Amino acid sequence: MLRVMTWNIRTGGRDRGGPDRLGLVTGVIAAERPDLLALQELRDFDRGGLLADVAGRVGMRPHLARSCFGQPVAVLVRPPLRVRRAGPVRRPFHHAAARVVVDTSAGPLTVFSAHLSPYSGGRRRMEADWLAAAVRRAAGELTLLAGDLNTLDPTVDHTARLAGLPALYRRRHLRRDGRTVDTRAVSRLLAAGLVDLWPLRAEDDADGLTVPTRHGGAEFAGMRLDYLLAGARLAACARRVRVVRGGDADHASDHYPVVAELELEPA
Repeated sequence: MLRVMTWNIRTGGRDRGGPDRLGLVTGVIAAERPDLLALQELRDFDRGGLLADVAGRVGMRPHLARSCFGQPVAVLVRPPLRVRRAGPVRRPFHHAAARVVVDTSAGPLTVFSAHLSPYSGGRRRMEADWLAAAVRRAAGELTLLAGDLNTLDPTVDHTARLAGLPALYRRRHLRRDGRTVDTRAVSRLLAAGLVDLWPLRAEDDADGLTVPTRHGGAEFAGMRLDYLLAGARLAACARRVRVVRGGDADHASDHYPVVAELELEPA
């Protein structure tokens, strides 16, 4: 059984002028022990060997995608999984997207770690189209898109939750008319054939909300912004999906991690 996890660790796990949360972050990762880990908001992880240090602490091998405008993202891989190919998705994302292909018992598995624009629904839609194209190029392979998509679930009514947000933050999730909830990015990815694993394999009747945590998140109003989206073949392998709450996960970031178990083995 392979365990996959996605997590936005907020500004590299360290607050400017505030606490260093990296110890909490690595503690949660070590406790969950994912085989494949998609991380977002890796501020400064492309400098001074920080990514290698963090990856070493949790016994994984890192593959980073740098960002031109925002923060890097990465996919970390735990041996004995073998990496066939790794690199960035070469598009001008606000943050970044990383792609890693590993060998599994059912064939190659392509894993994307992505972080879409937090500010513009139109920009998120465009970034989602780039990811959908990358997924199509991986046709024939098992596929997983993991990350902070900064987009609300298109199957849920968000009116009441958004009404409680300050206008500055509410606008991030509305179309130009100021009324229609903007779920286009996730909708585009679902239309491209990806399957949202949360409603498919959630471990209980929990709502799946991934923000905010007790660490903070004034821009959030109880939302599910972090997703594990799988191609149809991989979705059939999914056995359990859960949001990691409690303990250090409450304070390590403003996002909670999402974990899924896949009925696969390293090749």
